[in-house]
Amino acid sequence: MLEFLKAVLFGIVEGITEWLPVSSTGHLILLDEFVELKVSPAFYEMFQVVIQLGAILAVIVLFFHTLNPLSPKKSALQKKDTWTLWFKVVVAVIPSAVIGVLLDDWMDEHLYNHVVVAAMLIVYGVAFLLVERRNAQSDAVVGSLDISYRTAFLMGAFQCLSLVPGTSRSGATILGGIFLGLSRSAAAEFSFFMAIPTMLGASALKLLKFLLEGAVPNGTEIMVLIVGSVVSFLVSLAVIKGLMEYVRKHSFSVFGIYRIVLGVAVLAYWLLTR
Repeated sequence: MLEFLKAVLFGIVEGITEWLPVSSTGHLILLDEFVELKVSPAFYEMFQVVIQLGAILAVIVLFFHTLNPLSPKKSALQKKDTWTLWFKVVVAVIPSAVIGVLLDDWMDEHLYNHVVVAAMLIVYGVAFLLVERRNAQSDAVVGSLDISYRTAFLMGAFQCLSLVPGTSRSGATILGGIFLGLSRSAAAEFSFFMAIPTMLGASALKLLKFLLEGAVPNGTEIMVLIVGSVVSFLVSLAVIKGLMEYVRKHSFSVFGIYRIVLGVAVLAYWLLTR
């Protein structure tokens, strides 16, 4: 029962932080410091990535009509536009797919620690404040269907930054989109679409490595993965809806401030306890 409750907590944190630009991986690393799951190290390394599948399912459910090129409710032109949107998403995920596969093991070994997480929280918190200040007078309103292939690819390049824990995949891509001239809502929406192949690929890679190492999850570990994923899906449904409504009226500055405060707190905690 205790591990079940821990899995619920991890699912809640994943469902909230996956879509807000505050770093889900960073928060899971920090949560594990205080609420440690009774699982093997190999399983936990896989779990903190594969739990994202629940969050991804929420995007597919919420944007199913938008992303479905075969919908009978769409005209021929709308279906063509949907296919084009998917092609742009594929272009966007190429940079991080290549770099992620090449550097996955190295990053797991060298970057998953409190100092890196704290530094990235602070650095990108400052970046959000600066970019929002630069775009404070911008009236750009661009729909995700209007994003060019060049902008899609460049957002994919920004997504590479999120391979460093503490950066935030949604934070890096949304920040990049705003910097490239997109409206906050268009940047957020396209960031969600990019997450589908990105996180499916990352989860498949982690799961494959876990199985190839000969690891076999026990009953508790399977329960933890299922519960965490289901909870992250349910929480993500509410968070995505709320975020899309929020960005239509507000800036991301509040998330920048949150990141800086949390980063300083994490750094202070590490210095006091190392």
